[in-house]
Amino acid sequence: MKRFAFAVGLATLGLAATTPARADYALVRWDDGYCRIWWEASATPWGAGWAKVATAADYSTAAAAFDQAVQAGTCR
Repeated sequence: MKRFAFAVGLATLGLAATTPARADYALVRWDDGYCRIWWEASATPWGAGWAKVATAADYSTAAAAFDQAVQAGTCR
């Protein structure tokens, strides 16, 4: 029984370690066309007049998404 409990615990730990990380950054665009990298992608800005353009797991990926959005004309 101890071996079974150990195996179940080990399997649970393995599954918890392999769950995907949530995106921690979001690229937010306001109605006037300006964009900002928003920390904590699950939290949203207050009020109306904004939209999430992209989400990213780290800041460098969010910065690359921001650069692409500026080049594409989505953001100013």
